Amino acid sequence: MARLRVPRPLGRPRTRPALVLGDKACSSRAIRDHLRRRGIRAVIPQRADQQANRRQRGQTGGRPPAFDREAYKQRNTVERCINRLKQWRGIAARYEKTATIYLAGLHIAGIFLWSARWSKRNRLAEADEAAERGELAAAVERLTGGQGRRRPRASWSPRRSTLAPARC
Repeated sequence: MARLRVPRPLGRPRTRPALVLGDKACSSRAIRDHLRRRGIRAVIPQRADQQANRRQRGQTGGRPPAFDREAYKQRNTVERCINRLKQWRGIAARYEKTATIYLAGLHIAGIFLWSARWSKRNRLAEADEAAERGELAAAVERLTGGQGRRRPRASWSPRRSTLAPARC
């Protein structure tokens, strides 16, 4: 948390986020106290054992911590992005020795993911326009990336040293 920097259009970067989304593993009293001292809203669900302990104490157990379900739903988007980044072996296994090279790898992976998503959106938009015009073949070609009907896969033939079309 000490190295966190949120850039702004003007002025120095913020070092305190508005809220922190966490899973049940981050639901310790120490983490919640640290966030509270810094004035950061914590959106972290409580573990079942913590709820049971609080109920067992009765009125002395205190009030349950605030939890915003709608804000917590945004955590799913972040988790999916991290899972996509982890599909890159170098990022998942952390092969790089220095943090700057690892960060550069994250930037490159992010660029590739963004460009793939952007090109998919463009293909979908072009396919929608072609379908509205009644050009069904053009819409299918745009959706499949020009591979409407796939050719048979090439396989290696032991008799020849070149690749030959596969026979079904």
